[in-house]
Amino acid sequence: YDAVSAWFINDGARQTSGTPYPTANPPVAYPDYPSGSGGYVYTNPALATDRPGTGDGLGGNIVDVNHWQRLNVINAVDQNGFPDPNLQQKYLGAQWLGVRPFAMTRTDPTKPWIDPGPPPLFGTATHADFISNVVEVIRYGSQLTPNDGVVIDISPLSQGNNTLGANDGHGRPINPVTGSPYVANMTKRGDFARALTEYWADGPSSETPPGHWNVVANDVSDHPLTVKRIGGTGPVVDDLEWDVKMYFSLNAALHEAACAAWGVKRYYDGWRPMSAIRYVGGLGQSSNPSLGSYHPNGLPLVPGLIELVTPTFAATNSGLTVGKIAVLGWPGETPQRVTPNGVRFIHADTWTTYQRSNFVVPAFPGYISGHSTFTRSAAELLTAITGSPFFPGGMGSYTITNLVNEKGPSAPVTLQWATYFDAGDQVGISRIWGGIHPPADDFSGRRVGSQCGSNVWALAKRYWDGSVTNTPITITRLNSNQYAVRYNTLRGFYYDLQSSLDVSQNFTSDPPGTSLPFDAVSVARTNSFSDPAKFYRAVSRSTP
Repeated sequence: YDAVSAWFINDGARQTSGTPYPTANPPVAYPDYPSGSGGYVYTNPALATDRPGTGDGLGGNIVDVNHWQRLNVINAVDQNGFPDPNLQQKYLGAQWLGVRPFAMTRTDPTKPWIDPGPPPLFGTATHADFISNVVEVIRYGSQLTPNDGVVIDISPLSQGNNTLGANDGHGRPINPVTGSPYVANMTKRGDFARALTEYWADGPSSETPPGHWNVVANDVSDHPLTVKRIGGTGPVVDDLEWDVKMYFSLNAALHEAACAAWGVKRYYDGWRPMSAIRYVGGLGQSSNPSLGSYHPNGLPLVPGLIELVTPTFAATNSGLTVGKIAVLGWPGETPQRVTPNGVRFIHADTWTTYQRSNFVVPAFPGYISGHSTFTRSAAELLTAITGSPFFPGGMGSYTITNLVNEKGPSAPVTLQWATYFDAGDQVGISRIWGGIHPPADDFSGRRVGSQCGSNVWALAKRYWDGSVTNTPITITRLNSNQYAVRYNTLRGFYYDLQSSLDVSQNFTSDPPGTSLPFDAVSVARTNSFSDPAKFYRAVSRSTP
């Protein structure tokens, strides 16, 4: 513990740069870098959640919808569930573009560790994809009601088995662990959507997504059907060895996902659906120039989902203004909780998320989804260490009897997953139903998370089998006069490049002597053929 704490005390998260209470009230933990030293600069004024549109309530309005817009939230709470006296959100984790991960490497410290490319953007070559993502979030939000008559099978028989970065799966008929068929679990779609969204939200006063996957790991480790073979092969290990290796590698994978996701968030500063829907809906409709409120970059009209408010439409949908764009959606939290709020047509510029009114949206950019990145990384790791993608017995489940955001569900909802990947994919879907992310955030997060988990597992195994101390050397001819000696380093090891004129003689360290790299890098030394011929070796140690 002491060694890990000492190593990470200056890992880039700026743990020692904060200001404690009472000097700062509230205390400032893990602050961003100063604005003149690479710190984040807000593009947009804050969005006031208690009024329509994308304005801050003080005359300011959104400047660039392609960039994240923080919120002014009445009676706000922070991620820990404590009252936040600062109504205006501050970027949580802005400095994480520079935090050291476990296995990832990069050559440019200003770029993400893993770069999935930019999100779809308004008014660019990807404008159509941007609009498609916005409409999809509206479509998901229109399903947050148990009263639309839609009933679906939420069991592994019909759900899951997707390819990476897609929702193209249709379940699987047979439980391969038991050999028995999966049984249908018919549930109202609106109950499923709301229960799923709340279960995986991991918002204020929760264990957060990394903690949630430690809870999953607890359940897997304690399950009587779990056979504790590291990687699913070899001898059964005792509980101590299993726990040390499970939680070391799992939390390395989750830390890796945090560095990867927040690096992308910081680099692209991606938009959130709440600002995008309100902004585009406020422009008007883009479907028919002959109709009112036309704007080429507005929302497309979709019957029963996105409508232009006409006198006839307003007569059957109370509270709507003729000429504005209306969308079918959840109207927001109400304190009574006597009946479900359901969905109804609301003005597009008042659209909100399926969240508590004192939280609304997390305080950082959307792209990529942290939930999707965390969960896919954890799913890769759990699959690798257990030797199977399937939950013990081929089924994981959790039953929800009460909702937090509103009254419900109308009947208990039992979430079910065959594999860790199926559970992880449902986490991503839950964030679309919740209005927190569009599909582009989710799918890219899954792909990045897959790389994180796989890379962590590969490196963790090298620590366990001892091969991590092997440091291969390559010697490459650069030209007729020079050659390069190159070796790869890992964080936390001490390295010396040593040479000798005769392999049978003592090796001595070349200048500049011992190094302790803070990043996993490829180290090169260029020498001339005119120098005496030498033998080289790289020596790595865990202590100075």
